[in-house]
Amino acid sequence: MPIAEERSVALDCGYFDAWRCRSCTLLATPYERQLADQQAAVEATLPAMPWDAPHTSPVGGFRNKAKMAVAGSVDAPTLGILAADGSGIDLRACPLHEQPIVDAMPALEALVRAARLTPYDVPSRRGELKHLILTASPDGELALRLVLRSTEAVPRIRKHLAVLDGLPLASVSVNLQPEHKAVLEGDEELLLAGSGVLRMRVNGIGLRLRPRSFFQTNTPVAASLYRQATAWIDEADPASVLDLYCGVGGFALHAARPGRRVAGVEVTAEAIDAARETATELGVDASFAVGDATGVDLEGADAPELVVVNPPRRGIGDLAGRLEASAVRRVLYSSCNPASLARDLAAMPSLQPVRGRVFDMFPHTTHAEVLVELERR
Repeated sequence: MPIAEERSVALDCGYFDAWRCRSCTLLATPYERQLADQQAAVEATLPAMPWDAPHTSPVGGFRNKAKMAVAGSVDAPTLGILAADGSGIDLRACPLHEQPIVDAMPALEALVRAARLTPYDVPSRRGELKHLILTASPDGELALRLVLRSTEAVPRIRKHLAVLDGLPLASVSVNLQPEHKAVLEGDEELLLAGSGVLRMRVNGIGLRLRPRSFFQTNTPVAASLYRQATAWIDEADPASVLDLYCGVGGFALHAARPGRRVAGVEVTAEAIDAARETATELGVDASFAVGDATGVDLEGADAPELVVVNPPRRGIGDLAGRLEASAVRRVLYSSCNPASLARDLAAMPSLQPVRGRVFDMFPHTTHAEVLVELERR
C-alpha cells in the first residue's frame, strides 16, 4: 500500500508525552504508517483475498464513550485510569474523547463532591464509586452511568442531580457491581433520570441505546462500516438476511429493503427491545428475537440466503461449523479480532472470502475492525 507524506506524530497528547498514560501504544507513529502496518498485519493473518483500501478514522475526538475509573478522595477525585498500584491517573481531558464528553467532566467531578461519593480504593477494597461511564450521541446528547458497589449512595445522587443540569443528559443510571474483580459492570441497573434511551443517529437511522447496550466506540467509522456492509448486501440482493449478534440492530436495519426478509438475534433483551422499536419507527420489515446466536436454525424453508455475524472478540465458535454445514450462500463477518476471524474462516472452507476491508475503529492501537464477505463455492 503506498504511503502518503507522513506527519511527524499522529496526535498531540500531554498524558502520553508525560508517560501518565501509554494506552495508545502507537501514538508516536505517523497515522499513515499505522494504517499501512495494520493492513499488512491483517493480510498476513487472514487468507488471501482482494482488499479495498482501509477506512480511516479521525485521529482524535472520535471516542463516543468514556469509561472513567474513579480514584482519589471525595474532595479530590481522579477520573481516568488506575496505575499498577491502584492509585488514580486523571485523564479527564483525554483527546480521544468527543468534545461533549470532555466538556462534561467538571460537572461529573462536581457530582462526586456534592453527593459525597467515596471513590473505590482497589488495594483496600473500600469505597463506593468505581466508574463513571459517559456516552455521547451524534446529536450531542449524553448518557451517564455510575458504577457503584451498593445502593447506599443512591439517595444522595438523586438529591444532587441538579449539579448536572447544564449537561444535555438523555439518561442517568446507576449500575451495581458489588464484587471485587476486574468486571466493569454488574447485572442490576437503576434508572435515576431521563428516558434511559440515547439515540445514536447513524446514516439516518436512529438506533436506540439503553444503558447496557453495545455500540461501536467510534461513531464515524461505525457509520462507514454499516454503509459498506449494506452496499455488499445490496449488490448480492438476497431475499432474506439474518443478523446474528445483532445488538440494537445496526446491520439488520441498514439492510432492510422492500421485499427483503430481515431478522436479528441477540442475547441481550434490552437491545432486542430497542431494535424492535427502531424497526417500528422506520416502518421496515425486520423482526428481532432474544436468543443465542450459536443456536439459530440455519436449515429448512426459512433458512436465510445471507448471514451477518458481528461477534465479540472470541469469534463465533461452534457457529462456524454450523454455517459450513448449512445451505447459507453468503456471509458477512465483521470482526474486531483478526486472530479469531482467521480461526473461524478455517472452520468454514466452503465459504470462501471474496473481499475484505479494514476499518480503523481504534486508532493508535494494534486493534482492527475487519469486514469480510464470504461466498459458498
